[in-house]
Amino acid sequence: MEAIVLEATERTKQPGKFKEKGFVPGVLYGDNTTDSTMVKFEEAALKKIIAAHGTNAKVWVKFNNNKKSGFIKEVQKNPISGSVIHIDVQIVSKDQELKLQIPIAFKGEDELKLRQLQLQVYKSQITVIGKIAMMTDAIYVDVSEKQMGDTITLKDLDLDKQLKVHEKEDTIFGIIINLKNQPVENEVETEEIKM
Repeated sequence: MEAIVLEATERTKQPGKFKEKGFVPGVLYGDNTTDSTMVKFEEAALKKIIAAHGTNAKVWVKFNNNKKSGFIKEVQKNPISGSVIHIDVQIVSKDQELKLQIPIAFKGEDELKLRQLQLQVYKSQITVIGKIAMMTDAIYVDVSEKQMGDTITLKDLDLDKQLKVHEKEDTIFGIIINLKNQPVENEVETEEIKM
């Protein structure tokens, strides 16, 4: 996996809301301390990282001439514009165990459609406990060869054996069902003709 570097700059506590154009406020915490550090991140770089690697991305944080490993713990967004308004990054050591939710990305849905099938997703992420080196940005599951009625369970997820999972062995993450054809437009036209 490529090294994702997120540069942080310390910010001073100011009364009122953070309004520095081109930056997003955030905090760094962890690293065997109980205090958090108020920082700011360059907005454009942060957007690229989140778009490419998700909101739980593993990152290297450059701060005060140090580079430490961590992951994006929480992203707060403006409910209207969808823009990032705050971010929390947890710094962790290589040997520290952490609990993280990893998104599940399903591949091969186009092949299912060719066979009049579709994937119905029940759970799109999984909670795992392990060292940061074993964590991935996402878990990819290929559903292209699945048949009608097949379920996606823990055995379909390619997880490192050293990771501990919270879900039970028989937890269903998705199921293959018939492709739903919903000719809504035709029904409306038929009703209009009858009137």
